[in-house]
Amino acid sequence: MATDVAAPKALTAADFKGRVDPDWCPGCGDYGVLAAVQKALAELQIPNHEVVTISGIGCSSNFPGFIETYGMHTLHGRSLAVATGLKMANHAMHVLVTGGDGDGFGIGGNHFMHTMRRNVDLTYIVMDNQIYGLTTGQTSPTSRVGMKTKSMPFGNIEAPINPISLALAAGATFVARGFSGDQKHLVELLCHAIEHKGFSFVDVFSPCVTYNHDNTFQWFRPRVKKLEDNPGYDSTDWVMAMEKSLQWGDEIPIGKFFERTDVPTLHGAEPVLNQGPLVHQGNRLPKEVAQGFVEELM
Repeated sequence: MATDVAAPKALTAADFKGRVDPDWCPGCGDYGVLAAVQKALAELQIPNHEVVTISGIGCSSNFPGFIETYGMHTLHGRSLAVATGLKMANHAMHVLVTGGDGDGFGIGGNHFMHTMRRNVDLTYIVMDNQIYGLTTGQTSPTSRVGMKTKSMPFGNIEAPINPISLALAAGATFVARGFSGDQKHLVELLCHAIEHKGFSFVDVFSPCVTYNHDNTFQWFRPRVKKLEDNPGYDSTDWVMAMEKSLQWGDEIPIGKFFERTDVPTLHGAEPVLNQGPLVHQGNRLPKEVAQGFVEELM
């Protein structure tokens, strides 16, 4: 006798609402990033239990507590290292890494480069506000020259890094930039990034309304221009992407700078994982051998 089986309920952005409400400053750009991630996961219909969000330290790194997925709030600058271990243990999971420009490009800069080089299948979303927000307004790796901050009250004397150029040079296979003030476009970028097989980097202009009064929503809006609106732009052309990454001024490009799909992921290049996620393979070591390893490390 046939039985009626209810069709699975379609996921909505509300299904990814965390159990804790965000405590960012009112107007913070990170609210827009959180909403965009929730909408992207709903649009892709990825179940909550198949997603894990990992972060380091900073305002934006509180992200895992505000979204209904598995999550880990880890060490300052070490989120990509933790995420790499998780992806290698269970590459069936969608692993999102969230953080800020200080966490990712300062103390975490070494991990940033090597995760790209290895093409670990992660989606790295950086909420780039060009300031250290959690520690109340010091110069960050992306602060502009001349910007006055608590740590450089007479103006920043250090040249900022260019995250897009750095990602392209280090071998990232998906490089994009978004703006938290353009929700629809950011959701589209995040969907593409999550679906990409390999390391996906999305640098998001996410203005800090409390400590950065230079790079505000009002400053960005007339300047950001979508690469997708340029009919001659080719996101498979690395040289063209690098040239666009250097553009900064009255026009600042946002959108997908570059994507390539011919590079194996780290887990895809590891023969041991051809049999499926490591967590499902069981312990093939004799118990006494495994115990010996544990005792040696203690």
